[in-house]
Amino acid sequence: MSHPPTSRSRAPPAGNEEATTVLRLGEFQDVDTLTLSEAALVINALVAKRRNDRKNVNETEMLTKTIDYLDTFARFKKKENVEAVERLLSSHKEFHKFERAQLGSLCCETAEEAKYLIPSITDKISDEELQELLNEIYKLMPR
Repeated sequence: MSHPPTSRSRAPPAGNEEATTVLRLGEFQDVDTLTLSEAALVINALVAKRRNDRKNVNETEMLTKTIDYLDTFARFKKKENVEAVERLLSSHKEFHKFERAQLGSLCCETAEEAKYLIPSITDKISDEELQELLNEIYKLMPR
């Protein structure tokens, strides 16, 4: 005798996303992406505005951890430099938004490193052009 199921069936795990030589971002395919530096600017500006407006900032543990993470890993702290990196990356229309965000967050030193960490860019740009872009980004990094 078979019993009826006692719980709802689970949705199959997404699992079809991958960022290898092919980008398959599933539901995030066309979503705008931010570098870690851009995300830090946005979140810090929002928190500062809420504090100035004396609104409830609702600083949860998750918000605090996110801000700490971004403060640690965002490579560019000055708004002018974040915007300059965004302009540099946006001029490269051959890259997907996700790839641009990865390049702006990882700040690779060499084209070889960038193509290893972001394999989907391998056939989109020559090593020489990519190295020029990385050098321009590097010039904007704090010393």
